[in-house]
Amino acid sequence: MQTRYGDRKKCYHCYRPASSCMCNHIRPIETKTKFIVLMHPKEFKKTKNGTGHLTHLSLLNSELFMGIDFTDHARINEIIATHESFILYPSPHAINLSHENPRTHTSLHVKKQMAIFLIDSTWACSLKMMRESKNLHALAHISFEPTKRSEFKIKEQPLEYCLSTIESTLSVLELLSQWQIETIAHEKLEAFLTPFHAMITYQLACIQNPLHQAVRFKPKRT
Repeated sequence: MQTRYGDRKKCYHCYRPASSCMCNHIRPIETKTKFIVLMHPKEFKKTKNGTGHLTHLSLLNSELFMGIDFTDHARINEIIATHESFILYPSPHAINLSHENPRTHTSLHVKKQMAIFLIDSTWACSLKMMRESKNLHALAHISFEPTKRSEFKIKEQPLEYCLSTIESTLSVLELLSQWQIETIAHEKLEAFLTPFHAMITYQLACIQNPLHQAVRFKPKRT
């Protein structure tokens, strides 16, 4: 659905300006695992380079919530109560999906459907969300060892192997498939980043045209 936003049309499906709508590039996939995207309000405003909405729209079994403190959020608490819930967070005690199967981890007895929470935010804002959302404190942390550099050419990453939300989600999906927790066809995984790549291509084209109204940032220095 497209609506006018100020003097510009906006797509309220991918939450991008209609001129850069990515809906036609999204290839949704079905997963056994439920994914929950927790989006910081600041990320909601990043219509030009945010990937949280694209991640949510690319996963049929997913939900997205915006906020900072989710302690008393009824739906999130319901998901935590009815699922074996994990949060993607690189803490020292996180289960490393690159080497460990979360379903056979000695400290876990997974009987319920699995749910994985994804924080869509900067590192600093993620710390605040984790600190204030007391219902997230008891969730088991999972992480992975990135083997690919981010393809986010229009955004400076804080560290060499930092990934965007949608790139991190693809890594998780690949590892869940490796552990046979998911059975996602290889071609579907290969197409998962299609809207991400399309977004980057669009923004790079805008950068090359300095008169384009969408250009409000400078390209990365190489």
